[in-house]
Amino acid sequence: QVQLVESGGVLVQAGGSLRLSCAASGSTFSINAMGWYRQAPGKQRELVAAISRTGTTSYADSVKGRFTISRDNAGNTLYLQMGSLKPEDTAVYYCNAKKYYIGSLPIDYWGQGTQVTVSS
Repeated sequence: QVQLVESGGVLVQAGGSLRLSCAASGSTFSINAMGWYRQAPGKQRELVAAISRTGTTSYADSVKGRFTISRDNAGNTLYLQMGSLKPEDTAVYYCNAKKYYIGSLPIDYWGQGTQVTVSS
């Protein structure tokens, strides 16, 4: 089992910056990839950014050049540095961890979410 706890979500003005953190605990040694998702009211949850075990990153087109995903050396804390924030970035942000197993579907672990609100 993996436990994920997000923090850092606040109300911020458009154009501002914010850093989200996600602390992972439990069986973290077998995590293959981690990422940040977000869900705005009335919309589906979407992938914002992801980072693999080897450090390869990927981003949604809507946040490229504005957000940066990273993790600490131990791999137990995930970060999302958010810049040039826009009102459309307003959402609940969720931390995700994935474990892959040969011959079966990956297992997803989720945090409880942290609210980011960007005012215009």
